[in-house]
Amino acid sequence: MSTALETVALTKTFGGRHALDAVDLSVDEGSVFGFLGPNGAGKTTALRIITGLAKPTSGTVRVLGQDIASAGNAVRGQLGFLPDVPAFYDWMTAPEFMEFVGGLFGLDRRILRQRTAMLLDTAGLGGVTTRIGGYSRGMKQRLGIAQALINAPRLLLLDEPTSALDPIGRKDVLDMLDALRGRATIFFSSHILSDVERVCDTVGILNRGRVLTQSSMQDLRSRHGGHRIVLEVTETADADALATLIAERSWATTVSRDGQGVIDVLVSDAAAAQHELPSLVASRNAGLIRLEAGELTLEDVFVELVGEAI
Repeated sequence: MSTALETVALTKTFGGRHALDAVDLSVDEGSVFGFLGPNGAGKTTALRIITGLAKPTSGTVRVLGQDIASAGNAVRGQLGFLPDVPAFYDWMTAPEFMEFVGGLFGLDRRILRQRTAMLLDTAGLGGVTTRIGGYSRGMKQRLGIAQALINAPRLLLLDEPTSALDPIGRKDVLDMLDALRGRATIFFSSHILSDVERVCDTVGILNRGRVLTQSSMQDLRSRHGGHRIVLEVTETADADALATLIAERSWATTVSRDGQGVIDVLVSDAAAAQHELPSLVASRNAGLIRLEAGELTLEDVFVELVGEAI
């Protein structure tokens, strides 16, 4: 499989502080890559360098096989980009804005009209005659993704495309990204873990300018192992005492409480936990409401990795 994007020892410093510290990434062509990290981790800085909008202090970026520092318009013309805060001409309609952007790429007018209609339909904006100034934030984000696709890019770069959106707006944007699967390589930066878990097949986790890990979603869960077990008992006092007992067991890696009757346990040995938990509950004469088991989520892995790096 060919590589759509590769960074090698990518470093960016501001006043002696490392915004990026020897970042190595490799994104397979055709994949949906989630670039994860807390706010301030360096995600936007990395994207600005990848798109050629900023220069690194050191290191290299190869996009579609070419060094972005020396790449010409032929390579840049195969990129699509949505910044974290997209800007529009509010007095334009969506078709007018799309045709304006397409004109910057020198697209044939007939092809441009066809793509504009198709992409606006995909974005749920087909037939909308309202000027962009009257759009909701979700509509603007979907228009931003549509304009990033007007040149039929091989690599689509999205910086926090669902941030600050309400649940409906986020769902609309994620549905649109799902519909784009296979049409381009998607590099999707976000700090919203559930969004990445829904649409991405590969993730890289960045914290304080350093890559903590990069792997497929399946490998990430497998490598960090473990399972989650959630218990809920009738009394808060019972939950406090039970959580203390569970935390003493060798198979309990993390035990957390919600302040009421719920105990959330990450376990290294699911069989041992399932064998011992009923007797622990019985020893406290606790009334058991529920006992659920499942695999670790991306959030669990993220918290584990970022917590270790602090």
